[in-house]
Amino acid sequence: MAAEAPVNAAVGNGVPPPPFELPYPEKAETITSNVLKLANLVPNERFKFITKNLLTHLHQFVSETRCSSVSSYHQLADINPACISITTEEWMTAIQFLTRTGQTCSPIRQEFILFSDVLGVSALVDALNNPAVNGATESSVLGPFFTEDAPDVAEGGSIASEGKGDYMYVEGRILSTDGTPIPNAIIETWETDGHGNYDVQYAGREKADCRGRLRSGPDGKYTYRAVVPVAYPIPGDGPVGELLVALGRHNMRPNHLHLMVEAPGHQKLVTSLYPEGDEWLASDAVFGVKKSLVVPLKEVNDDEEAKKRGFPKGGSFKLLTRDIVLVPTEESKRAREDFAVHRAKNAAAAL
Repeated sequence: MAAEAPVNAAVGNGVPPPPFELPYPEKAETITSNVLKLANLVPNERFKFITKNLLTHLHQFVSETRCSSVSSYHQLADINPACISITTEEWMTAIQFLTRTGQTCSPIRQEFILFSDVLGVSALVDALNNPAVNGATESSVLGPFFTEDAPDVAEGGSIASEGKGDYMYVEGRILSTDGTPIPNAIIETWETDGHGNYDVQYAGREKADCRGRLRSGPDGKYTYRAVVPVAYPIPGDGPVGELLVALGRHNMRPNHLHLMVEAPGHQKLVTSLYPEGDEWLASDAVFGVKKSLVVPLKEVNDDEEAKKRGFPKGGSFKLLTRDIVLVPTEESKRAREDFAVHRAKNAAAAL
């Protein structure tokens, strides 16, 4: 009779050994080969495809830093440092960076999104998944400051408490690509205050500010009060901020107003509107600006008009007028498919 396993005995995950023999990884090339062979065991085909591509490029990245002309490690002191293979210390530095990135995340701060943003990966994924459709509002990056606790705002209501910045009034319509107004679309919107800070960046935040959730009217119209957003630095007190300094890059984003719009039968849109004239528009730290999203702000110097629109102190305000055009779901699907075919043809032609 077999002895019972101790109560605290280590237990595997229940997956058996692979149904094929793997050579012992005595060479660098064998390690990569074995990893890719094991990736063939992934049951989900899409996950298998993504995993194999990731592993291929990751191993290629690690391997391709070495110089084929170097015959021994002792020659490294006499060659260009760029040809030296990644060292154990350098790889540990990378792991420690990723560890600190995760440790910096919190319910109201997403350092990994920020990391993805500054590498241009967020913008790239967005561009590949949301090809431009003629007449539709283009997408932009979500950013790390979206929260789920935005308050409901009535038509013409304010997303910002008094004193948060210069007055701005936002108006427009939510339309489909054929010009049909879309009623009852859900619009999430958020921005910085006049100091360039999001509400989540303040210690002791008790409620949402400079953000709100509203719905378009029967004619697709939406209106709300806000404040003029200002350019701001993305957080520089964490590992991503340190990375930008090491790369010799600034951490500024041009001023912008975030919008996320959803309506039945249409592709969800995540975008931003960028007031023209900002010095950081062409070098946005997260690559989010598209020319079609740069908008004018009209100066309205009319005290009565300001009070009529609900601004308590009256005076002047900025007016942002912009229709938001959503893409029907089927039209969006066709656009993605056509875009994928176009990219595949270009890739094949380049071979």
